[in-house]
Amino acid sequence: MAWRFLIDDFISQIRLLTVKQKEPYLLMYRVLGFYPNRIEYYREALHHKSSPMVSGNKRLDNERLEFLGDAVLNVLVTDILYHHFKEANEGFLTKLRSRIVRRDKLNQIAKELGLDQLLINSLTDSVQHDSVYGNALEALIGAIYADKGYRRCKQFMEKKIFEQFLNLNDIVKKDKDFKSSLLEWSQKNKQNIQIPTEAISNAEHPLLFVAKVLHNDIVVSTGYGPTKKEAQQRAAKKALESIKKFPQP
Repeated sequence: MAWRFLIDDFISQIRLLTVKQKEPYLLMYRVLGFYPNRIEYYREALHHKSSPMVSGNKRLDNERLEFLGDAVLNVLVTDILYHHFKEANEGFLTKLRSRIVRRDKLNQIAKELGLDQLLINSLTDSVQHDSVYGNALEALIGAIYADKGYRRCKQFMEKKIFEQFLNLNDIVKKDKDFKSSLLEWSQKNKQNIQIPTEAISNAEHPLLFVAKVLHNDIVVSTGYGPTKKEAQQRAAKKALESIKKFPQP
């Protein structure tokens, strides 16, 4: 019931009056817009596996919370889109959701929230490490869910994410699936476009994907990413930027 949620929330805030002036609570309040009940969830969410936190005899990082947050994020975005676009069909909603939860979009939002300054990790500076910030955002959502439940998660998404960083109408107009756009262009202009993708690995990046856009068997762009999809999107975006250089039929 709504009244029960309000009472529980009020009691939680009263209980936090003696501790919320402490720096971790104030810091999380600035990011979240509310005070945590169990600050340890949020500490864990901000520890990458390269710099785990120690709790008793355990070494903890944010991967479990990331796993939880990934699932919760998809449900939240689905919920919000379903109620915002009341007449939209399933295909439209699915495509729009994929644009919002795309790794590069999550990385961008995470940085705008300041998670790149808060995440504790031992990684060297590299563009290939950008995905850790999107992962940290998912872990943060997992922490909110574990600490406060679904309703508070949804409020966080609506107030701190969508209202500040994601204008749904703008996404519909501007945000693009670069791979789909490139393939549509190739079909329309009867051009031979292929995007072969393979996994590569080295000491610094145990798993990385590289995608190449081939136009008539000639490489016109290359993209790297922590997932096959992201590597293809980056390669397709670069190809679209130079599309005017392609010979027309």
